[in-house]
Amino acid sequence: MKVSAERIPESQVVLEIEVEPERVEKSLDAAYRRLVQRTNVPGFRRGKAPRSMLERHLGRDVLLEEALDRLIPEVYREAVEQEEIEPIELPQVEMVSTEPLVMKATVPVRPTIELGDYQGMWIPRDPVVVLEDRVDEALEGLRHRYATLEPVSRPLGWGDMVRADAVGSVDGRTLFDQKEVEFQLREGVPVFLPGLAEKLVGLEKGAEREIDLALPDDFGDPGLAGKACRCRVLIHEIKEEKLPPLDDDFARQVGEGFASLDALRQRLASDLREAEEQAALDGYRQQIISTLEESARLEYPPILVEREIDRLLREQAGSGGDARNLGRYLRQVGKSEEQLRRELRPAAEQRLRGSLLLSRVAEVENVDVDDVEVDQEVERMASAAGRQAADVRRIFDNPDGRDAIRRSLLTRKTWDRLVSIVSADKSGVAAEGDAQTEQAETEEEDL
Repeated sequence: MKVSAERIPESQVVLEIEVEPERVEKSLDAAYRRLVQRTNVPGFRRGKAPRSMLERHLGRDVLLEEALDRLIPEVYREAVEQEEIEPIELPQVEMVSTEPLVMKATVPVRPTIELGDYQGMWIPRDPVVVLEDRVDEALEGLRHRYATLEPVSRPLGWGDMVRADAVGSVDGRTLFDQKEVEFQLREGVPVFLPGLAEKLVGLEKGAEREIDLALPDDFGDPGLAGKACRCRVLIHEIKEEKLPPLDDDFARQVGEGFASLDALRQRLASDLREAEEQAALDGYRQQIISTLEESARLEYPPILVEREIDRLLREQAGSGGDARNLGRYLRQVGKSEEQLRRELRPAAEQRLRGSLLLSRVAEVENVDVDDVEVDQEVERMASAAGRQAADVRRIFDNPDGRDAIRRSLLTRKTWDRLVSIVSADKSGVAAEGDAQTEQAETEEEDL
């Protein structure tokens, strides 16, 4: 067997493999013995037809295909071992010729990741500040959540809750048909279609109106974008939102109950700070990865991008690998799988690059997770699960579950290490380096 290997861009190796005719002939004989046992050849008992008659009956292509199904994986494995290649996915195989038997296998191999001087990077972190306005907004949101609704006989206004029938159609095609549907009129929040809510303000209970609206240019169905939609709305009931007063009694009703309005404000401020800190950390990490990528050399096989797109598809569709769920999701968003894959490609490439860079940092920095840390994390999760603690322990009491925890902890520890490196103030190091240089120059002058 003759093998040549050529490294090509995007972390791939092309193997050209030529198989000696004697080995091909042995494979054809073995294929004949398999096929003759399951093929009825006229004039012969099963398993007794000569090879020439079987070839005439089935065609040589069928015999060759049967032989290659076994032969190609064998010679590929041998070629990979001979050339000391470590594939990370299945190859793309192309038959160059059958006589002699020559094949090409494009093999994806491990990505090439060369980090720049991340140790010298410094990215300042902005302090997180929670403004009082944000706390006030959160309190107002709680007031709306705990508000009561009272029927009124006046015309419909902003903030009111409406119970109505609503039908919308374009060129005889029904876009929506809702009976006894309830919705709240909020300024800037569309109801069914942009512009419809504004047309409902001022209507009274029992009013029925036909309203013509132009569908927006970015409407989900391009064939309907910009067309006129006729909406028919019948108002059944109008309810006014009554907000509770903002006092200690209200605070005692919220959630698990708070001793006072001040205690509630403090809890909201704490929750907002935690959310802001997480959002700031996410943004800071993205900034780190972007800066890291600028100075890194990164090369990876295209198949890794496709696998990342697969993961994003499953996450968006919530399919868990179920093709039926994916099909339902595609119908829901009105797109083909090919369209969605094209749209997800940039995000998949960005996520893949970040993951590869972070993995390389973990290797260089010798970040590791031991069994004790995995045990501690499982116990932490179990404690937080309350009554479901036993279920959590059972879920992760297996190699796959523990491996998932280990990967999660490794990512977290690597981020912690990287953040500590790039957020450390380098000015002191620079000043010390300048002082050492100046001292060396002075000593040199003295000499």
